[in-house]
Amino acid sequence: MTMTVAAPTAGRTVRVRLTYLVVGLAGFVTTLDNTVVTVAVPTIRTDLGASLVSLEWVVTGYILTFSGLMLAGGRLADVYGRRLVLVAGLSIFTLASLLAGLAGSVEALIGARLAQGAGAALILPALLAIVSVGRDERERSTGVAVWMAAGAAALALGPVAGGYISQHWSWNWIFLLNVPLGLVVVALTVAAVPESRDPSASRVDLPGLCSSVVALTAGTFALTRGADLGWTSPWIAVCAVTCVAGAVTFVLVERAAETDRRAEPMVDLDLFRARAFTGGVIAQVLWGLGVNGVFFFTALFLQGVLGFTPTESGFAFVPLAVLVVLVTPLAPWLSSRFGAGRTVAAGLVLVAAGMVAVAFLRPGDGWASLLPSVAAIGVGSALTMPLGSAVLGAVPDSRAGVAGGVFSVAREMSGLFGIAAVGVIVNGAAGFASGYTAGLLAAAALVLLGAGVSAATLPGGHPGLRDTAAAPGVRT
Repeated sequence: MTMTVAAPTAGRTVRVRLTYLVVGLAGFVTTLDNTVVTVAVPTIRTDLGASLVSLEWVVTGYILTFSGLMLAGGRLADVYGRRLVLVAGLSIFTLASLLAGLAGSVEALIGARLAQGAGAALILPALLAIVSVGRDERERSTGVAVWMAAGAAALALGPVAGGYISQHWSWNWIFLLNVPLGLVVVALTVAAVPESRDPSASRVDLPGLCSSVVALTAGTFALTRGADLGWTSPWIAVCAVTCVAGAVTFVLVERAAETDRRAEPMVDLDLFRARAFTGGVIAQVLWGLGVNGVFFFTALFLQGVLGFTPTESGFAFVPLAVLVVLVTPLAPWLSSRFGAGRTVAAGLVLVAAGMVAVAFLRPGDGWASLLPSVAAIGVGSALTMPLGSAVLGAVPDSRAGVAGGVFSVAREMSGLFGIAAVGVIVNGAAGFASGYTAGLLAAAALVLLGAGVSAATLPGGHPGLRDTAAAPGVRT
């Protein structure tokens, strides 16, 4: 399938720039709500008289529906229209934010958080499809860069914003501020984003959709609650078995659908024959396992080992986010000059080097010792931007939504699994400091493995490498 891009016009240029604004704002707010609540938990507990178990659901409920429904959201976007699904997701997210801000009980807040995650699960795959469909390489790369920069800014600012708002205003405003922003993004989407869908799709593969939701939701619950409930508890065991059974059912259902010409599989498994698609997803998983797993424990390390104050540990992530925002615009140029494979591999090597450097920090080390490591991780993370562009560019436009869903699920689930795996390493060590160091080194090894996969599979990673195993209609 070839992609035709219209000649640039003043009107089209304005619409493209407004689309970038939609991508940035929507990506920022959905990522922010994944992190901003954590710091406000003590205030919510006091105000609503919530138990610790209820508070855990306030934090993890969003992640549960976000991860569990993303793949379904991607297919719905392909079938019914990417703009339609994006507007629906934004509307659900905005309404749920209003309900969360007005919640008078912890039960109402948990319900609103679950609805927020469901809205975000529709938003993210649709966003990634919109930055891919009908775009040339430059526009697609820029769109992914905007999304990554917005996500990095949200990750860094989430704890700071959550702490400030809950201390000086009220925890309710963490959610209520999403409402006017959500309405603005909906209006921009309707005005600037063209509609697109898979012209060959007429219905949703319900068995595939249901089995994917069951597998992802059960897996997410096990990964987010395993440390609290115990990895050998009956609840976690049931969820693990359910996840595996759902995943096996999904693969069997999709294979059966591919042999039936009348069926429309939710995920075309032929997509994984594309070297760049499969390699990019694997590299994303390895990156998520390493980086997210370690960052979850970094605040504890900064305060408990290096002696930072809570405020100092919160601001330690700001330079990283600033570097990601500043360096990300250079990534498309580097990718076009040296190839996506080499650019992403170089970024992952820098990230791994920064993580190893952190592993050698000792009590008493301050900002001067920490900043070089933060700089390496920030610059390296920015250079991984072509990873998403290469994955989206390897699939036909008709499957852009589900491809975005697969990539998003890989990003989210690998992060959750990384947190759980590094947690086992940290808790199994003699002390937190030694456990954190061991976790860092293990995570750095995974990220380095991701660099090797990127260099071997993404375009330009190796001289003369071509995607000879691409599926029909898949871009090379």
